[in-house]
Amino acid sequence: MTSSTTPGLARFNTSADSDARVALHEVCASSAWGSRLLTQRPYATVEDLFAASDAAMAELTADDLAEAMAGHPPIGRPKPGDPTSSREQSGMAGASEDLKAEMLELNLAYQDKFGHVFLICATGRTGEQMRDAVKERIGNSPEQEREIVRTELGKINRIRLNRLVEEATA
Repeated sequence: MTSSTTPGLARFNTSADSDARVALHEVCASSAWGSRLLTQRPYATVEDLFAASDAAMAELTADDLAEAMAGHPPIGRPKPGDPTSSREQSGMAGASEDLKAEMLELNLAYQDKFGHVFLICATGRTGEQMRDAVKERIGNSPEQEREIVRTELGKINRIRLNRLVEEATA
């Protein structure tokens, strides 16, 4: 192990393919993304893992993106019993009932227009910031929105990959 390899990254690099595939699916529901990351193990550094994630994200087809987005619940409605979903959407946890209702309406309008959930890297954002983002993005073309979603998924994947290699250390 080099000095730039963390114990968690080393554990990820050496875990059985089936275990690594399950862990990667928790990060991103796209099987194409997960397969690309799996085949490139071992990673020398966490930065190399991030770079591979970014490259795999850039290569995803529209169907692959749809598969990835299907793994994300709507903003304001985290998956019950899913600590990752709840943690990432914590900015909505203390939102007023009015804001939650507005977000539900906006989510439904967005989903009607684009055919998928509104996806944003919610970590560190307030409910108001997420509401403002959906209001702004609902005016985008499907092509513009697909590329924004790709970028947001990339941010989410980096946060989750970092957590994966940190938790593997613990």
